[in-house]
Amino acid sequence: MSMHTGAFSQSEPSGASRTAFREWLTVAVLVYLLLVAVAMIGTGFKTAAGANARELFAFAGNPVTGIVIGTIATALIQSSSTVTSIIVGLVAGGLPVGIAIPMVMGANIGTTITNTIVSLGHVREGDEFKRAYEAATIHDFFNLLCVVIFLPLELMTGMLARSAAFFSTMFDGGTSLSIKQLNFVKPIVHPVVDVFQSALGPLMPSVATGLFMIFTGVILIIASIGFLGRLLKQLMVGRAKEILHKSVGRGPFSGLVSGTVLTVLVQSSSTTTSLVVPLAGNGVFSLRQVYPFTLGANIGTCITALLAATAVSGPNSVFALQIALVHLLYNILGVVVIYGIPFLRHIPLRAAERLAEATVNNKVYALMYIVGVFFLIPGVLIAVSNWLGF
Repeated sequence: MSMHTGAFSQSEPSGASRTAFREWLTVAVLVYLLLVAVAMIGTGFKTAAGANARELFAFAGNPVTGIVIGTIATALIQSSSTVTSIIVGLVAGGLPVGIAIPMVMGANIGTTITNTIVSLGHVREGDEFKRAYEAATIHDFFNLLCVVIFLPLELMTGMLARSAAFFSTMFDGGTSLSIKQLNFVKPIVHPVVDVFQSALGPLMPSVATGLFMIFTGVILIIASIGFLGRLLKQLMVGRAKEILHKSVGRGPFSGLVSGTVLTVLVQSSSTTTSLVVPLAGNGVFSLRQVYPFTLGANIGTCITALLAATAVSGPNSVFALQIALVHLLYNILGVVVIYGIPFLRHIPLRAAERLAEATVNNKVYALMYIVGVFFLIPGVLIAVSNWLGF
């Protein structure tokens, strides 16, 4: 009996190891599909638009419209990683960086709807709901304040575009620091895209081919990031909770770093911020402890767009990398400026606390807030900006 028991105990870890290997292999396949999808969008956009890419996106030339597109798309898809990866693919196909920047800013706003919805799970619990709702909406108010500060600065100075352009040339052949020759992603991704394009070419006109490739790429991105997020949650969320308990309460810097690291691990800022909302609701963490963690999640989510940019080739590859770096710089500067200046740091805190107090007294405010911030106000802004001819 003991021999059989020993054999069973030895086979159990072996089976667990095989399962873990299969899961990580699936992660690698999904990452590869993501890279193929981004390259497919870029190639499809170039095929469909030719030299007319800028004209196709003239409707988004208004920065307010760009923000609204990014906000609504992310709120609907529930993933800023997905939307920013699609934007990287579009820039690779010719979408101007200046139009893409407001879209990226909007994606930051749209992603916060997930944890706001999660907080509604505490709606019947009074003080618990207040704490959870504060922890969720502080992320919203921080990202809204980022747009209020950095969009006018970007329109006046182009600081994000210029800074990202400088760094993108460093990594794309502009200086001796170039890693372009070391990029192994493009050679393994583009043969698949080329085969796909060649197969479609004889069957349909170039515009239809390009549009079909864009559509396929978008579906692939949504599917691959969706499956990747679920699989990484299964693999990492248990560890994530351990790290949360160990690091969030140890001070702002520890919270910021843990938010960044966990978001990189699970590839979803919505997941990491949604993990901390119930803990805040239950009183495990205070609002001031949760605050820097959510800012770290903003930074960590940038890894997907940076990864997507490695799949891009051709004359627009440097611009694809540029918009991915804009996303990173924007989130880092947001933390440095807003969290670094006490007056600005307290604005999201106070706004979240006051909204939570009002919502506890009247639950209808929760629905009004979600519909208003993520859908109604964006629609009104587009209408007003078009009427004023911006």
